Amino acid sequence: MSHLNLISVLGWVILCLAAWVVGGCRRPVPWRTVVGSTVLTFVLGAVVFLVPLSRQVLLSLNDFVLILLNSSTRGATFLFGPLALSPGQATAAGEPSIGFILAAQVLPAVIFFASIMAVLHHLNLVEPVVRLFGRLFHKTLDLSGAEALSGSIHLFFGVETAAAVRPYLATMTRSELLTVLATNLSTVASTTLAIYVLFLHQSFPQIAGHLLSASLLSIPCSVLAAKLILPETGKPETRGAVPAMAREEKHSSLMGALAEGAWNGLKIAAGITTILIAVLGMVGLFDFALGKLTAGLFNTAEPWTLAGLLGWLFRPAAWLLGIEGADLAQAGKLLGQRLVLTEVVSYQELGALAGRGELSPRSILILSYALCGFAHVAGMGIAVGGFGALAPQRRDDLAALAVRALAAATLATLLTGALAGIFFHGQTGILGL
Repeated sequence: MSHLNLISVLGWVILCLAAWVVGGCRRPVPWRTVVGSTVLTFVLGAVVFLVPLSRQVLLSLNDFVLILLNSSTRGATFLFGPLALSPGQATAAGEPSIGFILAAQVLPAVIFFASIMAVLHHLNLVEPVVRLFGRLFHKTLDLSGAEALSGSIHLFFGVETAAAVRPYLATMTRSELLTVLATNLSTVASTTLAIYVLFLHQSFPQIAGHLLSASLLSIPCSVLAAKLILPETGKPETRGAVPAMAREEKHSSLMGALAEGAWNGLKIAAGITTILIAVLGMVGLFDFALGKLTAGLFNTAEPWTLAGLLGWLFRPAAWLLGIEGADLAQAGKLLGQRLVLTEVVSYQELGALAGRGELSPRSILILSYALCGFAHVAGMGIAVGGFGALAPQRRDDLAALAVRALAAATLATLLTGALAGIFFHGQTGILGL
């Protein structure tokens, strides 16, 4: 084990202590959950990184996701022509791509993936897997049934998971609510998974399989962080077993499910678009004001930016993950800007850095795991608003827990990054190169 692996181990411990401190050093410490989530995370991590068979499974999942992505381009190309083609590609008529355009090349994949998930849900292929993982989380993490159900649904869906646990939101304890919010913010939905894969698959061919494993690992990590911040002291109503997954009215046909999924995907794509426009615009305005202010006070050659400040703040966190010294500045910037600019921007920049060979394979792998989640200000607002709309009587509790949920989710994604740093020791082929 190299010194970087040992730093990742140290980082895991410090991040857990940070979660306890953020929560006010609450006692009693939920040791059963702490031990259970740690053991489950390390067992899953060992399976992912050390067992040869698991690599074949990840490779198969990765290839399946890439097939879906390639299929999704057919509809986009029909509608947008060369606008939907990646740089270097051309249409059948010979029209070349005009460059990278996120709205035309990435967001259509979100619509297609939402359609696929709706079809799988209609065919009852999702619920058995959800219940399987729900029972696993319920037994090993000492969770209530509703918490375990919510966490397992996050393997497939995003904030739309709120509808599946709607009957239980009104009576959840504050600790349950925090865990549900944290797992929502620390995982990625299948719809947005496509975005990250499109950014990184050229420089990290097996990225899809690793992002799926990162989302799975984030569930016990988010439970660990959330329960250290706010341990359970109440009596959850679903303590004894995992309840049934609530479902909306089932469609009468496969085409109905496909159409509904496409419509939901369109709304998700529109939501991503509006958030990026609003957030990036506000950050641009803030950067302008910050640059003017600091230029007058400090006479700096380079204007200060919010991403730059957050990069300095998160550089120690990047070191704790076991990132190589030469990559700490870039890693800190990516981790920091994710907090306000969303993970979409950070993954896009990570893909560009990896494509130019400016990051080591170890740093690419760790950051791919550490950035995997909705742990940012916009995601926090969406989650609180989505769950609050279904349980209006809990809006005050959800709002009060919002910042702690964001902290728990951020720590959870960092914990998955540290885990990748612990198990990566230069294995050949793990990036698919």
